[in-house]
Amino acid sequence: MDGVEVVVAHNERATLRVGDVFLKVDADQARIEVEVEAMAMAPIPTPEVLWRKPPVLALAAVPGTALGRLGEPSTASPAAWAAAGAAVRLLHDAPLPPWPGRSLDEIASSLDAECAWLLTNGVLPTDLVTRNRQVAEAALRPWTPVFIHGDLQITHVFVDGDELTGVIDWSEAARGDALFDLATLTLGHEEHLDDVLAGYGTDVDLDVIRAWWSLRSLLVVRWLAEHGFDPASPGCEIDVLRSRM
Repeated sequence: MDGVEVVVAHNERATLRVGDVFLKVDADQARIEVEVEAMAMAPIPTPEVLWRKPPVLALAAVPGTALGRLGEPSTASPAAWAAAGAAVRLLHDAPLPPWPGRSLDEIASSLDAECAWLLTNGVLPTDLVTRNRQVAEAALRPWTPVFIHGDLQITHVFVDGDELTGVIDWSEAARGDALFDLATLTLGHEEHLDDVLAGYGTDVDLDVIRAWWSLRSLLVVRWLAEHGFDPASPGCEIDVLRSRM
């Protein structure tokens, strides 16, 4: 054991690593309950729950390494990206969780509010927000709900060689749009979208995935800035928005 590593920490939650154990500290017990239940339901590899003592959840480390990081080239093989796509398809084909996700109206309302904040505060140029708001419209359509991870960033997907070894951080799991998961997984890594879809194994609407790239990026800029992250880092959310221009 080499001491305590702070994996992530902000005023909503914190994750610490001690050896091969991750300690998730979250004052929102409903979020922890969702995470535990979602991992139990998911038909793909997830972390082992070691113990739970509110507000702490202890999880075993998942073997392997993350598929990549936003803003950095991924060194994972095309087969590893395809394995991630195949795992997402298994999840989406699984029985729905009993709790709902965000509704279409809730997402549209949040998008309006975040775009207004970005423009009012001069955070991003008007043409950048306006163009991406237009692109995002394609995601705001009815969908058939599936079991989604809800925060399928590439840092949450672990692989060993060409094999998927686990998916972590299930606190946002819910019923939702399948293409949202696929877009989150490939955000900032468009060059791997074909590999993911090869593993996913079914045709999808690429315009909707592009729309989710814009929509998700618009929604998170303020949150990231307020919680000590930099959405303007090279290859990250603001660059994703610029790529749509």
